[in-house]
Amino acid sequence: MFKMVENVLKNLVSKPATRNYPFDKREPFKDSRGHISGCDIDVCIFCGMCQRKCPANAIVVSKPEKSWEIDQFKCVICNACVEVCPKKCIFSSAEHKSAQSFKDKLKLVQASKPVEGAEQNA
Repeated sequence: MFKMVENVLKNLVSKPATRNYPFDKREPFKDSRGHISGCDIDVCIFCGMCQRKCPANAIVVSKPEKSWEIDQFKCVICNACVEVCPKKCIFSSAEHKSAQSFKDKLKLVQASKPVEGAEQNA
């Protein structure tokens, strides 16, 4: 009985063990993965290595259209695409995004270069 009273008194004067989330947010750990920020399209050679390595099939690379896009809803933030990229043009950010419940509210990260033949046809 005395042990229980001691425990109750200790809990009355101490801080709670949990955080008051979302008002009291925790800083992310060093080197934590937040999300894939995008691709430096000027450096990208559109080899498709990132698309083949992605376990969630979240990346679509089109060499003829010279475009690159990632679906953030499919991405599992494993950073396999960042590691396999031969030109190191894909980069990730440690910043965490808030959760989204509707796909139309989350933007797809897209990048594209103008196709060289299209400029001559215009």
